[in-house]
Amino acid sequence: MPGKVWFVGAGPGDPELITVKGRNLLAVAGAVLFAGSLVDQAATLYASDGCTIRDSKDMTLEQITAWLIEQAERHEIVVRLQTGDPGLYGALIEMTRPLDAASIAWAVVPGVSSAMAAAAAAGETLTLPEVTQTVILTRVAGRTPMPPGEDLAALAAHRTTLCIFLSITLLHEVQRALRAAGWPEDAPILVVQKASWPEQEKIVRGTLADIKRRCQDEKIATQAMIIASPALGARHWQDIARSKLYDPAFGHRFRRASITEGSSS
Repeated sequence: MPGKVWFVGAGPGDPELITVKGRNLLAVAGAVLFAGSLVDQAATLYASDGCTIRDSKDMTLEQITAWLIEQAERHEIVVRLQTGDPGLYGALIEMTRPLDAASIAWAVVPGVSSAMAAAAAAGETLTLPEVTQTVILTRVAGRTPMPPGEDLAALAAHRTTLCIFLSITLLHEVQRALRAAGWPEDAPILVVQKASWPEQEKIVRGTLADIKRRCQDEKIATQAMIIASPALGARHWQDIARSKLYDPAFGHRFRRASITEGSSS
């Protein structure tokens, strides 16, 4: 029987942000194929000394799937180590369809997305009561076109949190789309390059009007997450709406509401 291929999310860059399950699989894998252009090679340090390790940055999809199939014929556990989470912009289905055709079992271990890592690095929240309760993960159309109805201007019209992947070289298009959706020039924008990467992370804050210039000043042109959100900077606001979950006047099955003067259950 052939082995099993595990698609493991390595997280955003810091090798300590891989999940315990992912790290344990690396430790027992017979072969590991990692995305060297994106995944810090330090993540492969969790692999055993006898493990076959290959960098995929110079491989085509066909070469990747052929390698995975070949290694699954030799080893019980094979790991495809991918940046962030395998289900986000990771060509997961393109790689697993040939495995299905070859009757090779596979499974996914989720990872920390750069969207969450970027917000964490900047000390920001992606949702805030009565401000935004929706997060849209998207990108600007480049060589990969956007499906009908998913252009950034249409999504930005919802005025919710936008986590914009793979678009730092098209920051002018991000600005154009947000302006077309009615975002004001002073709307806060956050850009984080290499979120969580030791000694390589850069955090740039700006507005719709000046974020491109600020990123140019910092020479940020690759591997950056763009976040546009009405919740950015909320920790410095004078007042915010209180979360009902922790409001003493709001009861739930784990806590009774406490009624005080001026409040209601």
